[in-house]
Amino acid sequence: MNTNITEMNSPRYHAGFVQFDVQQGEPAANLAAVRKALARLAPEGPGIIVLPELWSCGFAYDRLQHFALQTVEVLDEMQRLAGQYSILLAGSLPEEVLTEVDSVIYNTLYIVGPGGVAGSIRKQQLFAPMAENQHFSAGNNPQPMDTELGTVAGMVCYDLRFPDLAKTQVAQGAELLVVSAQWPAVRREHWRTLAQARAIENQIFVVGCNRCGITGKTEFGGHSLIIGPDGTIMAEGGSEPSEAWVAIDPIGMREIRQRFNTVGTTPYRFYDQDKIMERGELAALTARYRTVGRKVVFTNGCFDILHQGHVTYLEQARGEGDCLVVGVNSDASVRALGKGDDRPMNHEQSRARIIAALGCVDHVVIFDEETPQKLITTLMPDVLVKGGDWPVERIVGAPEVLAAGGRVLSIPLVENYSTTSLIKKIRTS
Repeated sequence: MNTNITEMNSPRYHAGFVQFDVQQGEPAANLAAVRKALARLAPEGPGIIVLPELWSCGFAYDRLQHFALQTVEVLDEMQRLAGQYSILLAGSLPEEVLTEVDSVIYNTLYIVGPGGVAGSIRKQQLFAPMAENQHFSAGNNPQPMDTELGTVAGMVCYDLRFPDLAKTQVAQGAELLVVSAQWPAVRREHWRTLAQARAIENQIFVVGCNRCGITGKTEFGGHSLIIGPDGTIMAEGGSEPSEAWVAIDPIGMREIRQRFNTVGTTPYRFYDQDKIMERGELAALTARYRTVGRKVVFTNGCFDILHQGHVTYLEQARGEGDCLVVGVNSDASVRALGKGDDRPMNHEQSRARIIAALGCVDHVVIFDEETPQKLITTLMPDVLVKGGDWPVERIVGAPEVLAAGGRVLSIPLVENYSTTSLIKKIRTS
């Protein structure tokens, strides 16, 4: 049923930015700068104001864990300021998360309102030239945030170069994209062009706050932006500290989408059968992947009856690189492994076809040998993954991959899931 846009709940609000020179390792000075800027701007809610990336401390790697521990206090102050002006505040801060053996730090965009943290999203793409990947962990599974202004998408600086990160969130109903950044002046035109592109392709409002000023030899670009869903720049900062506060009308965005919609139309254009390839063809393709910097991950198995353990393991394997190749034992190979006269239960083409239909799998190849040794040395993956408690020294192909500078990993399988136990359960039920 079509709903008239004037009948929808589309409250108007304001959006803005506070652009300033983030002082590295000086939270008190940075917080004072935000307070003064808000006092000058004197915003009245409802609305949202975006701050730069790591606005409290900058990229102070030598004391990053210390500043991450202070994030709770910074969020409390954001909540107080949000309540003072009846607005939302958004900006990225270091977030420490404890693990079973240690802790990791994320570069996390928070949206904070008078009632506290309304949502958060971790930076997905870490910028290696600034050594971010050596000090932060990358986020995953970006989800838009539900706020009093509606659903809001978030990105942190380098994320802006990856359009799928915005598209995924907008497809879930986000009507505003906020970007918190420390983007260098030397690539200022990229900043403007990419922000406009995200607005146009997603037919969405974009508010991007970029730091200005200089740290070391790097000059930051400023030129924070508020962009309409048709790509119109509604407000833009300069190279100095500045603020903006602009009226946002969601009805206007929906009118644009009613003329033609580039957000809702998402046909499935792929034929998963094509993921199943011959060895030579796949070797040529993975070689091309490496020329563009994609890391190839390889794993293998029989996958006779696909279950939760398999899928969880394959998802984890895909997370170790940019492309997952799965080697599937042929029927003859399965029988040679001595799994039983009645195995495999499903023939090789059926098993390969099911694996190919998984979203985390990029390519599938069937091999006839008992082990994937020849396949591994032909493809020479950047990452070799095996499931279970296999020590690295016992993993087939490990010496060759390690000698070529690759990585070899053993990922624990999900307990209580196996094809053999499933077959026993079926036969006794």
